[in-house]
Amino acid sequence: MKKINSIIIAFASLALTTTSCNDFLDKLPDDRAEVNTSTKIKQLLVSAYPTHSVAFLNEYSSDNVTDNGKTYTYQPNQDKVYRFEQVETTGNDDPKNVWRSHYEAVYTANEALSAIETVGLNEETKPLKAEALLCRAFAVFQLTNTFCMAYDSTKAGKEYYGLPYPKSNNDYITVRGTLEETYENINNDIEEALPLLDDTYLSVPAYHFNAKAAYAFAARFNLYYHRYDKAIKYATKALGNNVSSVLRNVKSYSSLAGVDDINNAYINSGETANLLLMTAYSIHGRAMYSSSFRRYAHSREITTYETFWAYMPWALGATGATEWSKKNGSTNNTLLESHCLYGNSQVVYYPKYVEHFEYTDKVNGTGYAHTIDAVFTTDEALLVRAESYIMKKDYSNALVDLNYWVDAHCANYGAGVKPELTTAVVDTFYKSLPDVTNHPESDIQRGTKKPLHPQGFTVESGTQTNLIQLVLQMRRIETWRQGMRFQDVKRWGIEYSHNLDGEEDLIFKAGDLRGAIQLPIDAINAGLEANPR
Repeated sequence: MKKINSIIIAFASLALTTTSCNDFLDKLPDDRAEVNTSTKIKQLLVSAYPTHSVAFLNEYSSDNVTDNGKTYTYQPNQDKVYRFEQVETTGNDDPKNVWRSHYEAVYTANEALSAIETVGLNEETKPLKAEALLCRAFAVFQLTNTFCMAYDSTKAGKEYYGLPYPKSNNDYITVRGTLEETYENINNDIEEALPLLDDTYLSVPAYHFNAKAAYAFAARFNLYYHRYDKAIKYATKALGNNVSSVLRNVKSYSSLAGVDDINNAYINSGETANLLLMTAYSIHGRAMYSSSFRRYAHSREITTYETFWAYMPWALGATGATEWSKKNGSTNNTLLESHCLYGNSQVVYYPKYVEHFEYTDKVNGTGYAHTIDAVFTTDEALLVRAESYIMKKDYSNALVDLNYWVDAHCANYGAGVKPELTTAVVDTFYKSLPDVTNHPESDIQRGTKKPLHPQGFTVESGTQTNLIQLVLQMRRIETWRQGMRFQDVKRWGIEYSHNLDGEEDLIFKAGDLRGAIQLPIDAINAGLEANPR
C-alpha cells in the first residue's frame, strides 16, 4: 500500500474543504512557529481535545436502544448505525467528523510535544508533556474503541486491525497495523505521562487531564487491556483513600426542579465525581428525547426490563402485582436514577446528557448544538476497580466497591430497602434469573442476565460470573448514553438483537466483526484497509 502521511489521513483524506477546517490548516503552521514558551504550549493544548464525540455511534450500536416502529421518525445516520451499516452522511456525530476531530487532536498534541522538545524538559514543561501524551493516547483510544474490535490477546497481534498512531506530524503511515500495536502505543504514552503529572498549572482541572482523570483513563485502558493489577492500582489513585466522599451525590438530585437542574448538577465542574468533562459539537443530547429520533430509542420496554427499572437486588418490584411487574418498575426501586427519568413510552431518559445550544443568531434561531460529557468519573473508576478485583477473584474487595456504588446510587424507597451485597446475596439472586435469549420474541423475555462470551479471557461459572453480571449492570446504568455499553458488550461477547419493524431482526453475536464500526469512506478511499465484514 502506498505511504500515507498522517496529516493527510487526518485531514485531506477526509476531503475537509470547509472554511473552518481550511482556516485551521492555514493558521496552525504559523502558530506552530511561534510556540516557543511553556505559556504558548499550554494555550495550544486547549485544542488537543476532540471537538466531536464517539458517543452517538457507540450508543446506537448497543443494546440500550430498540426499534419503536415505522410510524416514528428517525435520522439517516441513526438508522445506519442501528443497522450496523456504513454511515455516509457527514454530520457532527458521523464517522467522518469523529475521525477528523480525533486525529486533529493528535496533530495538536504532536505539535505541543515537538515544541516541548525544542523548549526543553523542565519543571514547567513536564506536566505539559504529560497532558500532550495523554491527549494523543486518549484520542486514539476513543477511535480504537469505535472503529476496532475489543482487545483480545489471541487475535490482537494478527487478526485485528489497529489504527494509525502518528507520533510526529512528519510521520508516514503505511498500514493500519495491528490492534496489539495500537494498544502498545497507547500504553507507552500513558506510562510516560503519569510520572510527569502536576495539576498546579491547571486553572479549571475538570476540563483537562488532571492527575485523577489521568489515572482514571489509565485504569479504564488497563481494564480493556486485561491488565487487572494496573487497573486496580490506577483506579485507586483516581479514587483516593476516602471513596465514599468522592462519589456522585445522586440523592441530591431528587430535590431539583427537573431536567435542566439535574443536568447542570451532573456536569458541574465543581462536582467531585467529575474527573474530566469534554464538550462536543453533537446532536446526541437532542437525539435522547427529540421526536425526530424516536424510532430508535431507549424505550420504556428497555427501561423496564433491562436498565433503570429492571429487576435487580436494588429493585424488588411491586408485591401483589402481575408476575412480570413484581420484578420490574419503579415501585420499591431503591435505585435513585430510576426516579429521575423523563420522556414517554418510546423515549425514556435520565437527564445526564442533554443538548446545550450555542446561539450565533437568536433572532433566526441558528447556532451550534453541543453536549458536555463526564468522560471520566470516580463512580466509573470505582466500577473499573471492582471488575478488576472480580477478574482476580478478590471478591471481598470487589464487594466493598460494589457496596460503595450501592450506597451512592440507592436509598430506601417505599417497601424497597437498599441492599447489602454479599456473595450469597449475589449468587442467590442470579440463580433465580433465567438466561436471556439474544433474540427475545416478546418484551417479557428481556432481562439483565445475558450470557457472557468473554473475548480473549475466561471467567468461571458461579460466583465470578454472577459478580461480573452485577458490575456490568452497574456499568450499564453508570455509563448510560455515553456509548461505553457498546464497549462492554464487545469485551464480554454479550449477544443481543436490534429488532426491525416488518424486517428480519439483526442479531449481534459474540466476536461480531460489526463491533468495529466501519471507517469513514474517505479514509478507506485514501488507502486505509476497511474493517472486514
